[in-house]
Parts: sequence; C-alpha cells; structure tokens
Amino acid sequence: MTGEDYLNGQILLIDKPLKWSSFQAVNKLKYILKRKYNLPKKFKIGHAGTLDPLATGLLIVCTGKFTKRITDIQAQAKEYTGTITVGTTTPSYDLETEVDATFPTEHITSELIQETVKQFLGEIDQKPPVFSAIKKDGKRLYEHARAGEEVEIAFRKTTIHEFEITRIALPEIDFRVKCSKGTYIRSLAFDFGKAMNSGAHLSVLRRTKIGDFSVENGIMPEEFEQQLNQS
Repeated sequence: MTGEDYLNGQILLIDKPLKWSSFQAVNKLKYILKRKYNLPKKFKIGHAGTLDPLATGLLIVCTGKFTKRITDIQAQAKEYTGTITVGTTTPSYDLETEVDATFPTEHITSELIQETVKQFLGEIDQKPPVFSAIKKDGKRLYEHARAGEEVEIAFRKTTIHEFEITRIALPEIDFRVKCSKGTYIRSLAFDFGKAMNSGAHLSVLRRTKIGDFSVENGIMPEEFEQQLNQS
C-alpha cells in the first residue's frame, strides 16, 4: 500500500478499544498515515458511525476519496452484542454515570425476558439518552445534562430487525441486536428494564457488524501501526 492508495481511498476496519473515543481512533490513524507517507495537511479521513468510549468493536474509517462513501455506510444496518444489567438505572443509561435508582428483580424470569423481547421487534419509538451528542437549542444533549439543565427530548422511529437473548445470569442479560441507523442501544436497555417493571442499564456493548462489514476482519489501532511500520 502506498500514500497514493490512501489518498485515492481506502476502507479500514478498526476494532476500537475500550475507553477510546471514535475521534481519538480516527486522529491516531490520521497521525500514523501522515507521518508514514508524508501526506498533505488536507488529507481526508473520517469514520462511518460513532461508537461511545465505553463501547468496543467495529469502527469503519474511510480515507481520501472514499470519505464520500461515509453517508452510505452509515445508513446500513448495525449489529451489536452486549450485556444489560437489570435492577439499577443510571442517568446516561450506561456506566458513564453512577447508579441513581434501584428496582426489584425477583419477579424477572426467563419467560418474562423472552416475552419482553417481542415488544421491541420491528419499528419502535425510542427516546435518545440525555447523555448523547444530539443537538438541542444549539448545544449537545450531554452538555445540557452535565449543566443540570432539563430538556425535552422527542421520540424517534427506529427499527429492531433482530433481538436475541444469548445468556441469562441475573442481574446480567446478554444479547445480540441487529438494528437500523440511529438506534441507541443504551435506550433499548433502559426501556427493556422498564418494560419488565424494573430498571436496567447497559453495562457492556460491542459493535460486531455494519452492513456486510464485520469486526472479525477488524484490527486494533496499535496493530495497524505495527503493520504499517513493518511494510
């Protein structure tokens, strides 16, 4: 691979590490590539769909002329695996914030879990988390949240194509979900707990697929750097 190849366009499948922001991952790759190939300052690089710092998995990075494909890639269905922890909620719906409430779980059975899954298949109304990057009144929702400001968040239509429970070891419930663009798995976890007359938050999340692209073919940023330096 040459610098010209990256300018003409490449699709890189990155396995984003835990606690890295998507922005950090893209910046790391940009720095590596520019240094290796002495690429121009205006070298384009971007990702096709943000992953939260507390999530791992597939981050598709497009370089050069292929940055024009980002919108099309983002529109494709996404697949995630993860863990919902029942009995407790957090303001961010995940582990970014501390537990703010506890709920009973004694009534939760395997049968109730499997029945509740059916409520979330197909097109659903979903309210994005208050700790999200959506803009409201010129500011990101998480900026309002951190400032302690109350904001009205509208429901959005989203589609859950597949929702499978893969392990039940209460308070943990492992799952696999295939969903449309714009779905918040954190909100799904929160709503799932509520639907079972309890509470829940997302404790683990990994993106495994975007369209036909799979994390199985992905590479960690450090591995990418090592391979590049050896070439």
